[in-house]
Amino acid sequence: MLEGLPPHRPTHVLRLDTDERAARAMTDLIGEVFDPTETAVAAFEDEDGKTWRLEAYFAEPPDEEAVRELIRPVVGEAADRASFTAIDQQDWVRASLDGLKPVRAGRVLVHGAHDRDRVRPNDRPIEIEAALAFGTGHHGTTLGCLTALVDDRKRRRPRRVLDVGTGTGILGLAAARLLRARVVAGDLDPEAVATARSNAALNGLKPFVSLYEAPGVRHALADRVRGFDLVFANILARPLRRLAPSLARVVAQDGTLVLSGLIPRDVPGVLSAYAAQGFRLCRRRTIEGWATLELRRGGAAPRPTRP
Repeated sequence: MLEGLPPHRPTHVLRLDTDERAARAMTDLIGEVFDPTETAVAAFEDEDGKTWRLEAYFAEPPDEEAVRELIRPVVGEAADRASFTAIDQQDWVRASLDGLKPVRAGRVLVHGAHDRDRVRPNDRPIEIEAALAFGTGHHGTTLGCLTALVDDRKRRRPRRVLDVGTGTGILGLAAARLLRARVVAGDLDPEAVATARSNAALNGLKPFVSLYEAPGVRHALADRVRGFDLVFANILARPLRRLAPSLARVVAQDGTLVLSGLIPRDVPGVLSAYAAQGFRLCRRRTIEGWATLELRRGGAAPRPTRP
């Protein structure tokens, strides 16, 4: 289980071995208290079937004593055993590369340079470089979105694609490769945009991809009313709910909106936010514990906005 996706550039990690009850409680607690764009927390069961490890990644050096006091009501004196470790950025890059296993959806294959030999003659491959903007690769979300892309291509041929929160550019580049369509992709992190630009060049897709640095769709390239046939937003539940009005605005009348980065309990709140904008759920996929939602217009009427 995991709350949030690891920050693009984590600097410190908290680790603590405990039991399942405490691990789940701390996951919920830290996930609620800290900004999900700056912190991610995960809990994993050990091989012994009894011990659980809590890991929390921080984009900035945390106040260690404050964090210990936060979790003390849950774990008691065990809070003093929690370890805080600085993450060497080069080690993070190497770990990212190790975690980048090939992801296939139909003929689309996302892979690292070390897996070029897995590309088949008829594949539409996307090679992704390891970089500081690349997290640990939660492929349940990536695969869910890529599968939605492949399915949408079977239904029609989207001509205008938007990828919000592009990270390394995986989804935008896959759309450009499969559809030969113009793609707009953006991220609020300048390192992510630089990495996506590098990956576009690496894959020979630079002419097809326009990149921007801004939150959500707050850029002239992205803020186009009914401007995109296919929109991806593979981020987190809280920003997805907040972005509902702006994302709904840029989806074409008959367009598809693909949302991911969600654990199952996030889904009802996100669906409610988009139903209020007139969208209905067409398909839901859950892969490796991550939910991907495909939405189209046809739900409840949008709520009136205040003048």
